[in-house]
Amino acid sequence: FPLVPGSEVFSLHLPPAPSPPPSEVHPARKAERYFVLYKPPPDSDTPALVEEFLERATFIADDLDWLLALPHHQFWCQVIFDETLQKCLDSYLRSAPRKFDAAAAPTSAVGDLQRRLHRSVFLTFLRMSTHKESRDHFISPSAFGEILYDNFLFDIPKMLDLCVLFGKGNGPLLQKMIENVFVQQASYYSDLEETVPTVLQVLGSILRQCGLRGDAASAEPQKLGERGRTTPSHMPLEELKDIVLYLCDTSTTLWAFLDVFPQACQTFQKHDFCYRLASFYEAAIPELEAAIKKRRLEDSGLFADLWQRLSHSRKKLVGVFHILINQLCLLPILESSCDNIQLFIEEFLQIFTSLLQEKRFLRDYDELFPVADDVSLLEQASAALDETRTAYILQAVEGAWEGVERRPARAPPRDLAEPAAAAEPCGGGGERPEDSPEETEVSTAGAAGAAAPAVHLSRVELDSLISQVKDLLPDLGEGFVLACLEHYGYDAEQVINNILEERLAPSLSRLDRTLNRQLEPDPTPLVTSRYNVFQNDEFDVFSRDSVDLSRVQKGRRRLEPTRSLLNDKRAVQEQRGRYEQYSVVVDEVPVQDGQGQAFRDDYDDEYDDTYDGNQVGANDVDSDDELISRRPFTIPRILRTKVPNERPEDDDDEEEEEAEDDAPKPDHFIQDPAVLRERAEARRMTFLLRGGGGRREPQDRPRAPEERGQQGGEGQPQPAEHGGQEEEQGHDPLLRAPVPSPALGAKG
Repeated sequence: FPLVPGSEVFSLHLPPAPSPPPSEVHPARKAERYFVLYKPPPDSDTPALVEEFLERATFIADDLDWLLALPHHQFWCQVIFDETLQKCLDSYLRSAPRKFDAAAAPTSAVGDLQRRLHRSVFLTFLRMSTHKESRDHFISPSAFGEILYDNFLFDIPKMLDLCVLFGKGNGPLLQKMIENVFVQQASYYSDLEETVPTVLQVLGSILRQCGLRGDAASAEPQKLGERGRTTPSHMPLEELKDIVLYLCDTSTTLWAFLDVFPQACQTFQKHDFCYRLASFYEAAIPELEAAIKKRRLEDSGLFADLWQRLSHSRKKLVGVFHILINQLCLLPILESSCDNIQLFIEEFLQIFTSLLQEKRFLRDYDELFPVADDVSLLEQASAALDETRTAYILQAVEGAWEGVERRPARAPPRDLAEPAAAAEPCGGGGERPEDSPEETEVSTAGAAGAAAPAVHLSRVELDSLISQVKDLLPDLGEGFVLACLEHYGYDAEQVINNILEERLAPSLSRLDRTLNRQLEPDPTPLVTSRYNVFQNDEFDVFSRDSVDLSRVQKGRRRLEPTRSLLNDKRAVQEQRGRYEQYSVVVDEVPVQDGQGQAFRDDYDDEYDDTYDGNQVGANDVDSDDELISRRPFTIPRILRTKVPNERPEDDDDEEEEEAEDDAPKPDHFIQDPAVLRERAEARRMTFLLRGGGGRREPQDRPRAPEERGQQGGEGQPQPAEHGGQEEEQGHDPLLRAPVPSPALGAKG
């Protein structure tokens, strides 16, 4: 295959050797294949870096797929004698991105290939931890343990990395893998015991880098010539970043290992790990938090990421302590008989008594896992519990919250019987993000969850337990007995013992002992929870058993119902009574004989000339602007000199009438009232003059100047413009003849 940057390809030509037996593990059966080292995905989307990663990761994934496809004996020959394979796997465990690393894949191809490689590496280690694949292909347990230990196929650092890389998505498989390795080779327990001091040295080195001193028992005296280190508030930014990342990696790895393999808790506690962990937490966490808060303005984006990682580290350190407490004290108390629990209770009290001065650690631990619940479990498990010591511990926990607002527990603890992680397909694709609620909470349960495991009993079994308690205590109500059974995990003997000794939990002591049992209602059917516009109407078959079929119309409706609806005058009768109160509508008025003349509507078409003699508007003074504003001034026809060629007046009138008829008439929805008044006035004046005995004067007679002057002053309704006069005459034939002035009429 082509040369990969940073690696070499060897081609060896060995002389043929005698073939070993097919089932024998021999170096001669190792295939000549070179496994390149792993490099993490690039942070940027530079084409050259992306191409290099894709090529290198493809080689590793193809080689691991080839390795997994080998038969049993060839697989183990390759694993045992191929050093390049072990270096390749070690490079992946060291350099593979962890779940708390925020850097995303630059391209989708990089992410897909990384998940494929992640799955292949996990399957390789899973097969390496299995000594029996089938009836014909297996290795004896003793030989298998020697192969693993002597060839360094597994060691404690590898197991730590395996847990932090694959623990979340493949917890059950990884738990079986680690347990099988420790079972087949007990020497790994001694290696683990030697690893715990190294872990404590790591915590101490973090304190020294921060310029802090740990617990007095393990702290070395400061040399005279040694200069004091700078605090996190004054150290360089890159150094502070390295410390926070180192702490996050260490705490997450410890939590993942103890979550997958809790049997290691005994080995950790041999070195007083609980006290040293709490002491480290009390010294380092507040100092780092204060430094990040103080320097957050230097680089807000970077310090936001550091704060998130520090919060994640806090949760994991508290989770490590809780796993140790559960495995060392709580679980043995639940699983042991009454004769063997005093030792575990004493260890629990001793651990918490040594931590009473670590107020910050107690406060954070009590926030996630209330100490009162664990103490309540001890009170229920043992009647000889030292109440003075437990009260002292609870008082110290309450004192740790002084001056700080107490926050409730963030999530209820899970049941102790729950596995470390849900089974998911191996590989990185099925893993949940690190900040999910499942990841932030530890995988072991508190005392509350341990005291009342989830048990599902039938009604008959529940009635039997209640009857068993009421046979001895008949004055108790069934509801109170049921609450006690639910609290104590349906253990009737424990319920009876605690009731007789008056050692019930505080929540049960406040209940009424004659409380009756409440019957559980039947679950609501799904169809009754539907909601729509027809809910609970007269045709809803889901809410009623019978429907009035006479109200159901089948087919087209007939016309009779519509006609009957129109003929129904009940609404009119109702409105009639309403209007009668206001006397607005009167349908019929009773009229006596001879009194109905005023109500007759006979039409009288005789013309009423009562007010025709009144000259309305004759005394108004016409405005000059009103007379000349519409058309330019023209000489009146009566003052013009007669032209021989002038056509008769009748012809002109006929032409004007024809022109006006041909012209488009405006469509007035409402005519101008002023025009209507002028026309009416003109008709009245014409009628008055004709009926008053006035005679027409010949047009050829010359008029006196005073007569001409009196014409406009008398307010005669003659237009000042020729066009306006013709327009009026075109509408009314009575205006075709010239109207004589009042002076001339008086003279005749």
